[in-house]
Amino acid sequence: MLSRTADNLFWLARYVERAEYLARILETTYRLTALPLAYVGTSNEWESAVATAGCASAFFATYSEANEETVTEFLAFSTSNPSSIRNCIETARLNARSVRTALTIEMWDVINSAWLELKKWGNGPRSREEFARFLRWVQESSLRFDGSAYRTMLRNDAYWFSRLGVYIERADNTARILDVKYHLLLPEHERVGGPLDYHQWASILRSVSALTAYHWVYRENVKPWLVADLLMLKDEMPRSLASCYENLVQNLDRIGNAYGRQGNAQRQARAVRGRLQNARIKEVFQNGLHEFIDDFVEDNNRLGTAIAQQYLM
Repeated sequence: MLSRTADNLFWLARYVERAEYLARILETTYRLTALPLAYVGTSNEWESAVATAGCASAFFATYSEANEETVTEFLAFSTSNPSSIRNCIETARLNARSVRTALTIEMWDVINSAWLELKKWGNGPRSREEFARFLRWVQESSLRFDGSAYRTMLRNDAYWFSRLGVYIERADNTARILDVKYHLLLPEHERVGGPLDYHQWASILRSVSALTAYHWVYRENVKPWLVADLLMLKDEMPRSLASCYENLVQNLDRIGNAYGRQGNAQRQARAVRGRLQNARIKEVFQNGLHEFIDDFVEDNNRLGTAIAQQYLM
């Protein structure tokens, strides 16, 4: 496969995953602002949404205040934000068109239909109800694309490179959601473990479709260390860091076997996978959850760079 084709497939998958992630962030933020206790003191849900998306610097270079109107515009519809939902879908469609022959008919139909439907939304919905439908539509489009890839693609290098994009992006997103909740979301005068803290953690679980899974695994009330355990270290949870790296290692090994050689990308993925397997949530909290996630995000970025240098250039 040409490195250019592999690169387009890799980034096509990343942008589709990112669009869904941004929709989940916004949906969760709306849910948090609707809580009875969400407005006590200096509420910072919208600031947290920007921080979770990883674009706070770019946002505050354009806007002076993070509120519903500015954050919604920037994360969903802004043409100046490269990672807005609008730009993610448009860039994904551009990548898809570049590798049209590497995609199945079903995959192309989903991404092209999403691009056409996006144009109908114009500069954005006019009410909260319409915007909620828009966010649901973004998530459903991503799920349809992911499902069509899983059910219709040959298990060859095209499929493996697209999976690498999905899991690199998903791991980064899950880590950021956890880190921002732990450090930014709860106001200073609110009690850890209090009602607001509980509802915020529950909303975080909903944002990654994990609330039901949490109760199946732990069978008790929502607790921060158990949420972190589920989203970081549980292989059974599809969006967990451990699950993402289990899949990254598998797909990198398949690519390595197909091309007849292993490299730095495989070694880095195995090293991170090993650290996640050996980690214990009690020790993670004792040593600092923020520090653990910071190190993970840096490792994940390094792996993305290693994949690009090894295969996509």
